[in-house]
Amino acid sequence: QVQLVESGGGLVQAGDSLRLSCAASTRTFSIYAMGWFRQAPGKEREFVAAMRWRGGSTDYADSVKGRFTISRDNAKNTVYLQMNSLKPEDTAVYYCAANLKIIATMKGPYDYWGQGTQVTVSS
Repeated sequence: QVQLVESGGGLVQAGDSLRLSCAASTRTFSIYAMGWFRQAPGKEREFVAAMRWRGGSTDYADSVKGRFTISRDNAKNTVYLQMNSLKPEDTAVYYCAANLKIIATMKGPYDYWGQGTQVTVSS
């Protein structure tokens, strides 16, 4: 079992930055990949960014490329999502996800999910 706890959400203005954190309860050497997803009101959950723990390769949704950066801290078993130049359309609940198994694409599917953290961007 892997428990994931997100933090760092909040209310910001367009153009501002936020950094989300996701702490994993398991040693990260056992994790294959971790990702961030988001779900806006009335919309389906969508992929945002992900990272393979070994090697550090990353993948991003087109809508966030150049603005968001996923990174990790092995010592803290934590993955981060640095979000810059935020837009109102980035408003959503952001979820952290993890997988212990090899998956063909970093977009999923993922087995473990956090509880989510709200990000609201005002115009």
